[in-house]
Amino acid sequence: AEKRGVISEDANIVEPTAGNTGTAQAIVAKARGYGAVLTMPENVSSEKCDLLKAFGAELILTPEADGMAGAIWEAEAIARRTENSFMPNQFVNPANPAVHRQTTGPEILAQTQENIHAFVAGVGTGGTITGVAQAMKTRLPDARIVAVEPAASPVLSGGKPGPTRIDGLGAGFLPDVLDMSLVDEVITVSEEDAYAMMRFLGEEEGLLVGMSSGANAVAASRVASRMEPGQRVVTILADTGDRYFSLAEHFG
Repeated sequence: AEKRGVISEDANIVEPTAGNTGTAQAIVAKARGYGAVLTMPENVSSEKCDLLKAFGAELILTPEADGMAGAIWEAEAIARRTENSFMPNQFVNPANPAVHRQTTGPEILAQTQENIHAFVAGVGTGGTITGVAQAMKTRLPDARIVAVEPAASPVLSGGKPGPTRIDGLGAGFLPDVLDMSLVDEVITVSEEDAYAMMRFLGEEEGLLVGMSSGANAVAASRVASRMEPGQRVVTILADTGDRYFSLAEHFG
């Protein structure tokens, strides 16, 4: 944005977020001298709220029932009435899938020596799965691309949107940056299964990951169970578990 001249000095960055992208934006805003106003659904974990505030961001919570769409509406309204504001809008910004097409996808191909039969990724903005799939399909056109979404908000599967505690997945609508023509299958994962897998990965594998990672691992294991011996499934564990301890009260 700075290189393109679309953000000015002393600007206020306004962005809807489930917490993780917002954390990065709050850090960058503080380092570059910008303000940061972030909107999030009120059902995100308390740890994420505390973290964003610690980085100096102004945090505005929106009704849980409105989901991520509500956070987007609020951010757009704030940007309209706030002088010298800039809204990156990760749900429509082509830089989102582009960075995964240029970096994440090629890194996966290189690390696996292009021995991949399926790629499984949760869909929030759709940037990760779209960018990685674009990179992967150029080299491995037969690789299966599997999208993951919350069972509580199965929009990709043709269901109705709803609130979910799998932060970062299930925006409740089809984001502009998501290219569904690249997706071969959609798997829905319940909050309970995602939480159980999150706990399992920490206790049994030493991987302290978050809810979206748990959902990805659940879906990846389902895909792997259908594959032939020696075939490889790749997924991404994109969040850290220390932002989700408070969810224990909801899942026991």
